[in-house]
Amino acid sequence: MIKERIEDNILIAVLTDGKTNSIDFETLKQIDACVEKVNNDDNIKGLVLTGEGKFFSSGFNLPMFLGFKDVDEAVDFFNQEEEMLVNYFMCKKPVVCAMNGHSAAAGMIFAMASDYRIVSDHPKIKLGMSEIKIGLPLTLAQSQIMRFGLDTDKKFRDIMYFGEMYGPEKSKELGLVDEVVAADELLNRAKAIVSLWIDTPNRPFIRMKEVLKKEFAEKIQKRLKEENWQEGMTCFFEKDVRDILSFVQAGLDR
Repeated sequence: MIKERIEDNILIAVLTDGKTNSIDFETLKQIDACVEKVNNDDNIKGLVLTGEGKFFSSGFNLPMFLGFKDVDEAVDFFNQEEEMLVNYFMCKKPVVCAMNGHSAAAGMIFAMASDYRIVSDHPKIKLGMSEIKIGLPLTLAQSQIMRFGLDTDKKFRDIMYFGEMYGPEKSKELGLVDEVVAADELLNRAKAIVSLWIDTPNRPFIRMKEVLKKEFAEKIQKRLKEENWQEGMTCFFEKDVRDILSFVQAGLDR
């Protein structure tokens, strides 16, 4: 779920769903609504996505995945998820991800879809993408947005293929985040970046971002229409994958 508020004319969207802030379909819709609000209200400068507690987000809600009745239901979910992820990626105004705690899977994907990523300097925070270790590939839009955020094929290879989790400073070195700041400075720094980028004559940031990302987003949308990505959704019904997802969820529940 999302709690939202306006601070300094910036929309602060806070992930809040139990202790790990997992993302379900309702949360996706709420994030999408935040993006629409930012796009359509001239008084709102931009968006900061953060979390509460020790997690930014553990990723998608695993019981939701385990609850898919069949491939068609999984395909329907990801049809809508891909559209909302691209909407977030293409938000007209600055989007800063302020990672207050651990982040993995869909949490990192939304971080990468943001324009700037900041993480708290707590030494126990871990960030990364462990999908390869649990048997889940990324969807088309997820993969392409991770690649965009990581800047090079080599960075994408190292993050995605090894599936390791990293502390804040190593995450900065690898390009997972742009800044590491003290926890009590996290939101203020995120808001400062939004204001720095948008508070200029004529707001050229909006056009600059569109030029940078539009062609990339259009290629994602074209591939979603033309490629048979749906066949990959059978992964959610493989016994070994479901066993691992159940095991991981049990660990998160402890």
